[in-house]
Amino acid sequence: MIDIRLIREDPELVKRAAQVKGMKVDIDRLLAVDARRRALETEWQQLRATQNQTGERIAKAPKEEKAALAAEMSRLKTRMGEIDAERQQVEAELKDLMYLVPQIPDPAAPVGPDASGNVEVRRVGTPRLRQDFGFEFRDHLDLGTSLGIIDVDRGVKIAGSRNYVLRGAGAELHEAVLRLAWDIMMERGFVPMTVPVLVNDALMYGAGFFPLHRDEVYLCERDGQSLVGTAEVPVTGYHMDEILEESELPKLYVARSTCFRREAGAAGKDTRGLYRIHYFDKIEQVVICKADPAESAKWHDAILANSEAVLQALELPYRVMEVCTGDMGQGKVRMYDIETWMPSRDAYGETHSASRFHDFQARRLNIRFRSAATGKPEIAHTLNNTVIASPRILIPLLEFNQQADGSVVVPAALRPYLRGRERITP
Repeated sequence: MIDIRLIREDPELVKRAAQVKGMKVDIDRLLAVDARRRALETEWQQLRATQNQTGERIAKAPKEEKAALAAEMSRLKTRMGEIDAERQQVEAELKDLMYLVPQIPDPAAPVGPDASGNVEVRRVGTPRLRQDFGFEFRDHLDLGTSLGIIDVDRGVKIAGSRNYVLRGAGAELHEAVLRLAWDIMMERGFVPMTVPVLVNDALMYGAGFFPLHRDEVYLCERDGQSLVGTAEVPVTGYHMDEILEESELPKLYVARSTCFRREAGAAGKDTRGLYRIHYFDKIEQVVICKADPAESAKWHDAILANSEAVLQALELPYRVMEVCTGDMGQGKVRMYDIETWMPSRDAYGETHSASRFHDFQARRLNIRFRSAATGKPEIAHTLNNTVIASPRILIPLLEFNQQADGSVVVPAALRPYLRGRERITP
């Protein structure tokens, strides 16, 4: 959610933001509803003042005037009740419209309609094509099945499509990747957290997943709660309705959670293997900092570097993409994706998303800090990025390190988490 004062002062800027993000919101209707709300508030306050004055007059009035003044009080009360009812409806419509307004993208963000407009920033490492292996290449699913470490058939039997079971060395490798990422974040000063994965609707609205992405979420409607698709939701909401001191900032958090996604819009896409699945585990990093664009930009670079450090430790080739306006989503000012090379696709596949929101989430969640300069509360800025998500990262990890005999070499950084194991064999 953005400041309504910005919408009033520069509606064309907001309309342009909606246009380049490919979003539909009636800004003119929003402004009309806002004007009506303010007019009703003004009238109500005037009636309240008149009501108070009339009450004082009744107390002092002679008996013959009290009946007329009492009738006036009744009229005022009736009109104020009418205003309260209309104001409730108007405020509900305004709130619904405000939830549709996008954040203003950074002027430096590339403008484009969808992922085709994303811009490559840099590449790290050398990709390997299927034909570069010098033996019969197997994708991660064939490889994992032959090694007895991935079982999709039984995962589907248990829970339906887009499910899986990791077993033996597969489960160990999954845990090793997550523990490596966790340790790297500890070394970089992030505070570890365990958080609920079932959250109240207020947090889903606050983080920006409701109302626009409600169909992508597993809902527990009887309880008014949802299963999260990322630890970003509970971690960002941790300081909801709080005023922090500027001296406490930035807040640097890292959390591990199981994530649940319906993949409602992905019918028929990436149905094979572990790329697009209904549940996975993810290490997420979240930053809450003061409302300073330069400070936000600095931390955006930092959280991107954290994730790159994990991929470099895993010795996986990747590229960083700057995400264009039409692909970045409603709440983001600027966004980068990291795509890791996946030989089975002969292409890079998205494994990380690093996002800068400015005040969008914090305004919805009412996360503020007290300015050291003015002593007044201000809306904070928030950022987040994947540190690592598994088992998607196992796709390049298994494929890139496969050997001619069907085994997989374990990257050196993971061996301490696997009791020194150097190779996964059939």
